[in-house]
Amino acid sequence: MKKIGFLSFGHWTPSPQSQARSAADVLLQSIDLAVAAEELGADGAYFRVHHFARQLASPFPLLAAVGAKTSRIEIGTAVIDMRYENPLYMIEDAGAADLIARGRLQLGISRGSPEQVIDGWRYFGYQPGEGETDADMGRRHAEIFLDMLRGQGFAQPNPRPMFPNPPGLLRLEPLSDGLRERIWWGAGSNATAVWAAKLGMNLQSSTLKSDETGEAFHIQQAAQIRAYRAAWKEAGHTREPRVSVSRSIFALVDDRDRAYFGNGQEEDQIGFIDERTRAIFGRGYAAEPEKLIEQLKTDEAIAEADTLLLTVPNQLGVAYNAHVIESILTHVAPAMGWR
Repeated sequence: MKKIGFLSFGHWTPSPQSQARSAADVLLQSIDLAVAAEELGADGAYFRVHHFARQLASPFPLLAAVGAKTSRIEIGTAVIDMRYENPLYMIEDAGAADLIARGRLQLGISRGSPEQVIDGWRYFGYQPGEGETDADMGRRHAEIFLDMLRGQGFAQPNPRPMFPNPPGLLRLEPLSDGLRERIWWGAGSNATAVWAAKLGMNLQSSTLKSDETGEAFHIQQAAQIRAYRAAWKEAGHTREPRVSVSRSIFALVDDRDRAYFGNGQEEDQIGFIDERTRAIFGRGYAAEPEKLIEQLKTDEAIAEADTLLLTVPNQLGVAYNAHVIESILTHVAPAMGWR
């Protein structure tokens, strides 16, 4: 059995070919797609977060709205760039969104990805400490966030408060019990996956990771997942961790599917996400259901993960993306043993 959700990048463009031509379109359609996905029996609605771009950037209002409109589906991010975040204020936002969703938030965080602007986090008022890189700063923000989620008091109360205080040091409110166990780290390398395991975070692994061995993407990603699980066991955590992978997967079941995605099989690609980091980008899948099933059976990383996030082409509109999700749930998931 496997949890299956969607992952939306939340693009919009004023192009007449797009069904999402404004930020309002993307936000409202994201809510509608989450509702539709829940009705279809999907397990998760996840959203990317990018700053300085025509994409989703402020996740918590959207997560809260989705939480208010749904009742069962998991709601998450993949991922929030922690270089931009005030971890204390984020505790309050995340706690409120999780309470509105009644404990369904699955919050993916990370050190970030290539940006639209140079050092965008500086515009948000953050800069690495002495001897730190921006990645170090992102991980430091994440550690503060995780520590605050424990709910321990740390702030000295005013002796003459406006409202009565509980005894002792004060914590941030609202705090949602159980959210600490529903934090995921988006790892781009084996080393950061191991680091996430030691801190007790679940693992999100996308279609991009550091090219560490020259092998096919799914083989490297499967090795990353196994390294993560070994580190989790070594750390002595008592609960079972969760692992998600994301994929572009399209079952070609009608003429629309073939027109959009029937132009041949994709392959892994190699590139550089910065001047130092050689990366491998995982292939997508698009084929008739029978052929698609056979292709997916060879993907080692999908087999290793307990959660699969389907990246959806959000600019094609809610109806078509609901069709994409339904096609996988109906024509592929049962044959793969995911349902």
